[in-house]
Amino acid sequence: MPFSSSPPPLARALAARNYSEATPVQSAVLAPDAAGRDLLVSAQTGSGKTVAYGLAIARDLLGDSERFERAGAPLALIVAPTRELALQVHRELGWLYGEAGARVVSCVGGMDPRREQRELEAGAHIVVGTPGRLCDHLRRHRLDVSQLKAVVLDEADEMLDLGFREDMEFILKTTPETRRTLLFSATLPRTIITLAKTYQQDAFRIEVASRDGGHADIEYRAVRIAPSDVEHAVVNTLRYVESPTAIVFCATRSGVTHLTTALLERGFSVVALSGELTQNERTNALNALRDGRARVCVATDVAARGIDLPNLGLVIHADLPNDPEVMQHRSGRTGRAGKKGISVLLVPPARRRRAETLLNLAGIDAVWGTAPQAEEIRALDQQRMLQDELFTEEASADDQALAQTLLAERSAEQIAVALARLYRARLPAPEDILDPGERPARGRDERAARPSRDDRDGPRDKAPRPRSAKAGDKHSMADGVWFRAAIGKRKNAEARWLLPMICRRGGITRQDIGAIRILDTTTEFEISAAAAVDFAAQIKRPDKDDNIRIEPLIGAKPIEERAERPAKTPHEAKPPYERKSERETRRSKRPDSWSPMADATLDDPRRDSRGDERPRNKNYDDQRPPRGKDGAFKDASFGKGGFKKKPFDNDGRKPNRDAEGYKPSGMKTDGFKKKPKSRDDKPAYVSKARRADPSAKSPAFKKKNKKFRG
Repeated sequence: MPFSSSPPPLARALAARNYSEATPVQSAVLAPDAAGRDLLVSAQTGSGKTVAYGLAIARDLLGDSERFERAGAPLALIVAPTRELALQVHRELGWLYGEAGARVVSCVGGMDPRREQRELEAGAHIVVGTPGRLCDHLRRHRLDVSQLKAVVLDEADEMLDLGFREDMEFILKTTPETRRTLLFSATLPRTIITLAKTYQQDAFRIEVASRDGGHADIEYRAVRIAPSDVEHAVVNTLRYVESPTAIVFCATRSGVTHLTTALLERGFSVVALSGELTQNERTNALNALRDGRARVCVATDVAARGIDLPNLGLVIHADLPNDPEVMQHRSGRTGRAGKKGISVLLVPPARRRRAETLLNLAGIDAVWGTAPQAEEIRALDQQRMLQDELFTEEASADDQALAQTLLAERSAEQIAVALARLYRARLPAPEDILDPGERPARGRDERAARPSRDDRDGPRDKAPRPRSAKAGDKHSMADGVWFRAAIGKRKNAEARWLLPMICRRGGITRQDIGAIRILDTTTEFEISAAAAVDFAAQIKRPDKDDNIRIEPLIGAKPIEERAERPAKTPHEAKPPYERKSERETRRSKRPDSWSPMADATLDDPRRDSRGDERPRNKNYDDQRPPRGKDGAFKDASFGKGGFKKKPFDNDGRKPNRDAEGYKPSGMKTDGFKKKPKSRDDKPAYVSKARRADPSAKSPAFKKKNKKFRG
């Protein structure tokens, strides 16, 4: 559909940009059914939504006029979720309404609010901003919205995810009710539908997303890599796909910093884009990508929404996204406006099932393969060199003179070798990458294909193979290769964290690991013969997460069962257990002991001299306690003065009791008489001289003893 229905100034601006045919979303908003109505539009990323709502509100702002009148209160308000998207919309509407004389002002966070205030006071036709900064200007009465004719919410679902719901509602409540509201979103969740019903009137719904959920102009590739080959795979992919601009997505800011440094060291022109950068740094990074000073952008998901870079033909997912929508928004940075693009997912073996789930949920059929090898890149460099513009451009007179001089001094072969060296010197060197092999994870289909218990010939296995089994038993692999890790029981080695570490270091799966034997200082484990070669090559590479040395076990044989443990030396040996009767017999032979099972008759300490059995106290054992001078038992009780002896009479009465069983008067529980209290008590520190002289009494003593008269 051509743009003939658009106002003439906008049609001329589109023709100058070589816009001949409208995209599906642009055609939908320009349809007669959508004219003058509130719109609820769902369209995929890169479908030309900015130009679409710019054309949709053109009649409301311009009418039939060729140019805008003098700028005053804004006529349109565009709300975007991020600063980068708002600034991009500002640029797009700038050239679209350029011939109409529109004044477009941006109000975004990170910029000088006083400059924005001056621009708003000078007048504007269209204001583009982020929710937080727009609300700030509204509360300070710097932004006049009384003349608004249209409000556009761009990427509304992203604004809700970022927590801007209250700001969006405040903006919509503040603007006039006669406004026209256009809501654009990549998806239409329930929250977006609720927002549209609340703040839109009889909205016309437009949905132009592709049926398969993916982008028709994007080729998806899933690349199998070893866990430690992420950087190398990124380097080789950037070298293999010669795109003028590329984006590499990481999950964290630290990952962005690490990968940016690695690419800079290899000679790539790289910029970083993450939330920790200031607004000026982010703006400079995007400008460097647009004007060609940088070729690669390493970014977090902050750049996954709305960023439109020219000639962006490659997107690399160094870290897998969290959900299918994020993957589509990342990939949507390429393949825009009818151009083709490539989206590459780097998938370690442990993340393959997650990658397959993401692709299935997004309805994308990706091509699985391996990362480009160094030999393939060198062969491709040779072809590109022969097709380089240096050989096709017309030579000048100076070039001809220099060429004749070189031919006179050097042979043609020497000149060609020097030219090849110069060409290859400006290109980053490719990396050697290991192929993890085609070892798909065991999924539900494979488990379902197993024979049932009734179909099996033999008895059913009671439990899966234990990971910490002894080598040489029935769980050991027949053709396995043994390796050794420099960690053991002394450093708290356990199979539960050794197993994933081995899989990550060697780029293998759990099915490739046999028996694991944890010794005192080392750990020996078995790897299947099919994966042993790649595993041995992979463990030679340095690992940034741990420094545990892994090496093949030289001359390894299936380890036999351990022999019986040798007997301990005499000084370590423990006496065997003796039965009670043997202990009593041995004890009865001692002259200073007594046992009822002994043959000799000894005095029983539990009976007194008259033969009567003494009353037992719970604090005493059956062994004979020491006696005092009067025959009473000695016992220790801790008191103020240290350990004291408790008196115990020989008549079996309780201590500190008289003949009738009562406590004597003036006697404490511990057997000592109470100290009588007297007002004439003197402090221990008063000397005899002061006590003898009443006049020398201290004021405190006089105050305490009121009867004293000095």
